Amino acid sequence: MDSHQALKARNFPSAHEEARTAEELVAHYQGPNGAYRMAFTDTEFLLREELRPIRMQLELLKPELIQRDLNIESTIVIFGSARIQPRDKAEELLAAARQGGDAGAIHRAEKRVEMSRYYEEARRFGRLVTEGSRDLGEPVIVVTGGGPGVMEAGNRGAFDVGGPSMGLNIALPFEQAPNPYITPELCFQFHYFAIRKMHFLMRSVALVCFPGGFGTFDELFEVLTLTQTGKSRRRPILLFGREFWTKVVNFEALVEAGMIGPEDLDLFKFVDTAEEAWDAIKHAYTLDDPTRVARQARAAAAGNGSAAQ
Repeated sequence: MDSHQALKARNFPSAHEEARTAEELVAHYQGPNGAYRMAFTDTEFLLREELRPIRMQLELLKPELIQRDLNIESTIVIFGSARIQPRDKAEELLAAARQGGDAGAIHRAEKRVEMSRYYEEARRFGRLVTEGSRDLGEPVIVVTGGGPGVMEAGNRGAFDVGGPSMGLNIALPFEQAPNPYITPELCFQFHYFAIRKMHFLMRSVALVCFPGGFGTFDELFEVLTLTQTGKSRRRPILLFGREFWTKVVNFEALVEAGMIGPEDLDLFKFVDTAEEAWDAIKHAYTLDDPTRVARQARAAAAGNGSAAQ
């Protein structure tokens, strides 16, 4: 070790080093009833009921530190149903239902084919965000709940154009494996819904909500509530699919009943295509401002000229 390295050397062993050494030296005490294991390596201890506050803190901290390490500053969150399928899969299920001859099954399969357009739009939106933000010099990471359906489509769109994307998976009583398009170092698993929802919002510059069920409604209305009450800053909240949302939620009736104010309808905007959604986000942040675009074009041209020299 040279003098410079000695000056910067640790004064104490790292926790990782101590834990590894302890595992090697005290194997005799590592039985099921042993208490000798260091507290931070003892899973059974960490899972005690009394340590829930520590587990919540760790669940908040781990994704935060990893995102800082990877210099992730801005995200766009995609909410939506896990049950919406790509068109080819939906058409396969429809063909199988027609062979079976059950009218109810055929109707449900036809509806899946109809709803599959949202999978394709979410996939295209993921591509637009990833490519578009990269071209604008403002890298934005697509974030989803990490599962199948609309979530898979969003991650897949970023994957299509070689970009990273994040998945915030949640442990459920039934298995929910991460979809295969999430960037591995950005694939997180959560136990606490509340902490997961915090991470959806902490870096988000916009939220795009595709059709979905209870989980999607939960995520959407929490964002609307936090924004309405001023607990969270205003940002674009886009409801994808006007026909769906105006059919399942009568927002005007809420205003008429005095449950929300007329101005609360300005908290969100309906969109129907991936291009419309991306344009709305760019406009909200003046990313489509002509003078800004011209400056970036000049800067890019200057950079290419320097590289050529």
